[in-house]
Amino acid sequence: MTSVTDDHVKVHFRMDVDEEGWPPASVESLWAIDLGDGTVRLDNTPWFVRGVASDDIIRVELDEGGVRWAAETVQASQNCTIRLIVLKDGGSAAARQSVLDVFHRLGATGEGIEQFRMVALDVPPDADLRQLRRLLEHGAAKGWWHWEEGCVTEAWRSTAA
Repeated sequence: MTSVTDDHVKVHFRMDVDEEGWPPASVESLWAIDLGDGTVRLDNTPWFVRGVASDDIIRVELDEGGVRWAAETVQASQNCTIRLIVLKDGGSAAARQSVLDVFHRLGATGEGIEQFRMVALDVPPDADLRQLRRLLEHGAAKGWWHWEEGCVTEAWRSTAA
């Protein structure tokens, strides 16, 4: 995410929590840039929300308290959201940072969160998608992480074996 400025707002996404308690919250709030027409452009990578990615344009609805709730995606950015639970070294800060570093070399950005030993990756369409997928699958096979697709594109799907 870029630095938060005056045109940044929070947009809230409702999520269904499964029988195992995942995700760990029923609402996730993401930073977005208010476009002034009832839409926002997401400006950070979702930790738990499925089906959206950084730079997506989302229509929002205001509730009686002025809270912005996500309604639907107006324009997909073609970015992908990939999430990892880092297992190597117990998901330590160093392990999470090494994951971020290696994926950064392939064109992805992201951030880590200690509480869930997670890394959320923002994968732009010009990243090396095939190499990213190979690395994700290799790391999973080695027991370095578990990973999931939070939001993917046709270009990403075409890299599946």
